[in-house]
Amino acid sequence: MDTQSVSDFLKRNPALSLSSLEKESGLPAGLLSKVMRGERKLNREHLKNLKPVLQRYGMRQTEGADNCRVISIVNHKGGVGKTTTAINLGKALTLLGHRVLLADMDSQGNLSQGLGMDEPEQQVVDALLHEKPLPVFNVADKLDLAPSDLELAEADLELVQSIGGFNRLKKVLRPLRENYDYILLDCPPSLNIITSSAMVAANSCLITLQPEISAIKGLDKILTRIEKIQEEINDELKVEGIVFTLVDKRLVVHQSNMDYVRETLAGFRVFNTLIRENVALTEAQSAQQDIFSYAPNSNGAKDYLQLAKELAFKEV
Repeated sequence: MDTQSVSDFLKRNPALSLSSLEKESGLPAGLLSKVMRGERKLNREHLKNLKPVLQRYGMRQTEGADNCRVISIVNHKGGVGKTTTAINLGKALTLLGHRVLLADMDSQGNLSQGLGMDEPEQQVVDALLHEKPLPVFNVADKLDLAPSDLELAEADLELVQSIGGFNRLKKVLRPLRENYDYILLDCPPSLNIITSSAMVAANSCLITLQPEISAIKGLDKILTRIEKIQEEINDELKVEGIVFTLVDKRLVVHQSNMDYVRETLAGFRVFNTLIRENVALTEAQSAQQDIFSYAPNSNGAKDYLQLAKELAFKEV
């Protein structure tokens, strides 16, 4: 049970008195009204107290539950493999039998272009700003895409100014979750409201990290933002893990930097799989193909399949 499932249940049962529910659950007066308007989120203690009360009024224990994992792929630094990871990890997960939706949350539209969709007429911004269903297009077996382009850049200011702007993406993804095992959100190279909205909508964040000092120095900013989102809006958010990308195993500095991250961030999961520097990955994206279609025997294909297995907790 989460804030959205509570809100959905209350909307379906308008005869229930919000003030009575608050008294029975020991919640602050007026809290549920704010939840219904999207102004507040219920914390763990609220949900714990409210759950048995709502179940007495007919809310099922499994209501709002699903098995979909929504993962934001984040890093405020550009050129560290976020889009490459979204495309090829998504495809690799489908090869393991999973249903995957890729959502392009970057106004540069590189994810969409990398999958052959240029200047989409229907895109993510339509759902965020105009209350339309999220447009979804099939791009491969078990693989769908919600595309974007430069129009998404217009969403920043309106989302900041609107009530519940941070929750828009979570709301539009909710009816789609039952259709997928994974939803991967390819975030822009910044910590703006679009990235924050993706964190609000996600179960976890996957951080792509190039083992270079310049990239590692900014890691604290990402982890701090994740922690703030977790504390203030989405208490279920966690760090899925850190995956090293653009790795050159021949470079001693890359190995020492990876060792440093593993030692200093021992409390976080660092994936064993390394995404090696591989020209075929760049070529595939330019050819608007995933690596498995473009060069199935390449190191890039091997690495992303290995990462998908590790992410899905399968044997590697």
